[in-house]
Amino acid sequence: MQSLKIIVLGTRGFPGIQGGIEKHCEELFPRLVKLSCQVTVITRKPYVDRSVMHSLWQGVEFIPIWAPKRKNIETIFHTFLGIVLARLKSPDILHIHGIGPSIFVPFARIINLKVVMTDHGPDYNRQKWGPLGKAILRVGELFGVKFAHKVIAVSKLISDIIKDKHCRNDVVFIPNGVTLPLIIPPGDSLKKFGLAPRQYIFTACRFVPEKGLHDLVSAFSRIENPQFKLVIAGDADHESNYSRRIKESARRIDGIILTGSISGLQLQELYSNAGLFVLPSYYEGLPIALLEALSYGLPVLVSDIPANREIILPEVRYFHLGDIDELSKKMVLLFENGISETETNQQKQMLLNNYNWDKIAQETLEVYKDCLKSSKR
Repeated sequence: MQSLKIIVLGTRGFPGIQGGIEKHCEELFPRLVKLSCQVTVITRKPYVDRSVMHSLWQGVEFIPIWAPKRKNIETIFHTFLGIVLARLKSPDILHIHGIGPSIFVPFARIINLKVVMTDHGPDYNRQKWGPLGKAILRVGELFGVKFAHKVIAVSKLISDIIKDKHCRNDVVFIPNGVTLPLIIPPGDSLKKFGLAPRQYIFTACRFVPEKGLHDLVSAFSRIENPQFKLVIAGDADHESNYSRRIKESARRIDGIILTGSISGLQLQELYSNAGLFVLPSYYEGLPIALLEALSYGLPVLVSDIPANREIILPEVRYFHLGDIDELSKKMVLLFENGISETETNQQKQMLLNNYNWDKIAQETLEVYKDCLKSSKR
C-alpha cells in the first residue's frame, strides 16, 4: 500500500507539552512516519513553541491554527476549524483523539472524511467539568463511538465501557506505551531544586482535581519530620481556584517543592533520581506518568482506581482512593523499603511485553488500513 496521508486532531501539540494525549501523540506519530505515513498534526497556537510552529519535527508536520485559550470553548473552536482545514487537505485518514473533539465526528463524516477516533477515557468523570461540560463530553463520546469508521481504546476498561454503553463490538484495544529511558545522573536539575538523589518523593501531573494533589499534599503534611522532600512537577493548563489552592497549600509546608511545568532532560533527571513515585489519581484513562515511572525502575504508590489496577502491580503498591491516612503511612513505608532488583526487572519486562510504542504504532497502522478497506458504516 502506498504512503498514507494522516491528519491528527485533538492534541494541543508536542513535543514537551503536558498532557496524556500530548505524550501519546508525541510518541506515536514519529513512529508512524517511520512506517511511511505522511503525518500532519493540527496544533493549537497558544501552546506551541514558535520555533516549531511551521516546521517538521521527527518527520511530523505541524499546522498551528487559532484557538481561544479558554477551558470551556478551546476544543470546540479548534476542532471545528481543524476539520474544515482537513477537508481542504484531503487526507486518507482523519485521526481524532479524545471524546471532546469527537463531537464533530458526524460533521467530518458528512464532508466525506474517513475518521479514526481514539478514546482516551470518559473525561466527563473529571472533576473539573461542570454539568454543561460533562453533558457535551457525553455527547462527544456517543458521536465518536457511533459515527467514527474505526474506534481505538487505550485501555481494556475504556473498551469495555464502549461495548457496554454503546454496543459497539469492533473496538480495537491499543494501549498507551512507554520507552525504556536513559537514566540521567544527578546534575543541574537536582541542584536547582536543592535535591539529593533518592531523597525525595516525586509526582508529575497537571494541577486538576482528578489527579488528587490535594490528597498528596495533605498526606505529606501529616508526616512528622519526614526524611524526604515531596517534588511536584507540572502546572495547570488553565489557572483555576483549585490550582491556586494547591500552590498556596504546598508553599506553606516545608519540604514540598513545586517545579512548574518541565519536560525533556529536566524531567528525566527528576524521574531518574526519585526515591518513590506517587500517583493519587481519582481518574485516569491509562496513566502514561505511571508507565514512565515504572520505566525508570522506580518504586511506586498509586490509588486503587481501575485504570491504575489495569497495570498489574504488587498489592502493596496500591492505597484506597481518598484514604489520606493510608497514603501518608504508605509513603513513609515504601520510601524506606525501596524496590528490589527482582521487582524492577519484572516491571521492565512487563513494559516491554505490553506497552511497546513500536508495536503500538504498527497496530495503529493496521487500523488505518482496515478503515480504508472497510465499507462505510
